[in-house]
Order: sequence, then C-alpha cells, then structure tokens
Amino acid sequence: MAAPPTWHQNFHLRFHRRVTHNARKSAIRRFIPGTVNPYRRKDVLRILGISGRQLAGWEKAGLVAATDQYSFSELLQLTKVRDLRAKKVRPAVIRQSLVAIQKMVAGLENPLVEAGVMAVGSRVAFRHAGQSLEPMSGQFLMDFEPRAVVVPARLARSRNLRTAETAAEYFARGVALEEDPATQLDAINAYRKTLELEPRHAAAHINLGTLFYNRQDYVAAESHYRQAIAADPRYALAYFDLGNVLDETGRLDEAVSAYQSALTLSPTYADAHYNLALAFEKLKQPRAALRHWRAYVRLDSVGPWSVHARNQIERILGGEKLRLVRRGRGE
Repeated sequence: MAAPPTWHQNFHLRFHRRVTHNARKSAIRRFIPGTVNPYRRKDVLRILGISGRQLAGWEKAGLVAATDQYSFSELLQLTKVRDLRAKKVRPAVIRQSLVAIQKMVAGLENPLVEAGVMAVGSRVAFRHAGQSLEPMSGQFLMDFEPRAVVVPARLARSRNLRTAETAAEYFARGVALEEDPATQLDAINAYRKTLELEPRHAAAHINLGTLFYNRQDYVAAESHYRQAIAADPRYALAYFDLGNVLDETGRLDEAVSAYQSALTLSPTYADAHYNLALAFEKLKQPRAALRHWRAYVRLDSVGPWSVHARNQIERILGGEKLRLVRRGRGE
C-alpha cells in the first residue's frame, strides 16, 4: 500500500505518514523554496502555539492580513511577530518599525521575511545587506557580543560593520539544506552553528533531533528534543517528537506522558491524539485509546488516516459489545 499523502507543512516541519496504518505519525521539517502553502487558521494557532485572541490582535494591529488561510510567507511573518512579542515588544512598535524600515531601505517589500529581525530593548532592529539598523531612531547597531551597541547612523556609515551570519541565518540555511538528502550533513552543521550562536534555539534543536531520528540515532534525537523542551517548555511539537523517540525505543509509559504533555499545550494537536491512541493500544488500554481515536476523527475527518481511526473506534466498540453479550449469556 502506498503511503498516504502529507496533509500540511510549515516552515520547519512537515508531517510524513509511514506506509503502514499502525505506524506512528512522525515529523520531518523541510522548507521547499518558492512554494505557497495555505494553512488553516487553526493550523497556524497550533503550529505557533498562540491563541486566537493573540492572532486577532496582531491582525487588528496591521501586522498580518485577517484571513482564514495563510501563506508560507505569512506564517513566517507571524513567527517573527510571536518572537518579538515574547521579548515584550508592543504590536504598535512592531508596526511603526516596519513602516520606518521600508521608508529607509528601498525595495524592501516584506521586512519580516526579507531581513533579519531582533528585539533591542523595547524596539525592533533589522539586519539587511550586512548592516543592523533600528529604524525608529535611525541608528545603526554594532553587532559586538555579548550585546549590540547602538551608534549614530553617521558614525556607522564610516565603519566596516561585522558581516558574520546570525543564528537566524544559519537556521534558515539548515532548513533549506534539509530538503536534499545529499546536503543533510550540511544541514546538521548549519543547525549546530545556530546552536553555537543561540544555545536555546528550540526550533534548531527540534530539526536536529529529527535529522538524527531519521538516521536512527535515537540517543542524539532524544537529547535534542529534551533540550528543545528545556529551551521552550511550551513547545508542543518538542513533546510530540520526544514521544515518538520514546515510543521507538520501547518506553511506552514515557511516550504516553510526552504525548499528553503535547496535548495539554495544544488540545487540537491531531497527530498527538493519533500517536497517543496507538501507544495506549500497545499498552492494551483500548478504552484510553478510544478517546483519542475519537478526538483525531473530529480534528481530521477525511483521508486514509481518519478512515483507520474510525476502524479502530468500531473495533474497540465492537469488542466491548461482544464482551457484554458474552457476559449476559453467562448470567
């Protein structure tokens, strides 16, 4: 039987269903340059780990257009908005910074996608063409560690700014290199460089973990998934992927706990319901599995994986009816 088709992808993850229906759903993250992938609103909320209220607020602030479907570019925009908001940068400041940078840099149509973005205190700075600029004040930034140093624009223009790549740039390189199996070792190196520059880059840990998972290096995969959780304890995907590697290595009770953590953070995470149902079935707990098969069908009502979930529901309920009949006859 051929593998069922993928049903969604995002900038650093694509769910890939294995050939057999009894296989877990695991994650592979690949970005395909030049493609436009529509994401449903509920998918965006789950992928980014944000609430509907947050998204509505960003739409109202003019940071992204209000819609029921989002392109890859819009998903990337929202990811950067989320990260800026996590640094306590107000939506109005983000919007003002976007307007200011477009006035200062000709041809920059989508700054959140086309330039590097970082929070500098309560402001937003952009890295473009080898220079870092805080547009609301018109100041350039000297990118010395451990913190950026703000200098007047006239002085910055006379200096040779550092051109070393940022963690975000190395991460983007890793995502692109993952697409081709022949360059996946280069992707691993790019993600490692990301983590050298930003050790708590949760998404880099996730992607590295998945590359190792696919190479069956489960020890390394588990290590990176756990580091992703340590970096961002509210990253549902990290718990999901950790559950996969725990299941793969026979630690079903721990896998159940990891999947449950993913669902605590994201109750509509369909694939986590699917894998948790499978784990409960392996533990011979059909009643526990039944709840999650039903949840999966509610969340993903079409396609072969939904068909399999419905079949599992019927099998479990049929088995219970058979036991009731036998019990009644015995009485």
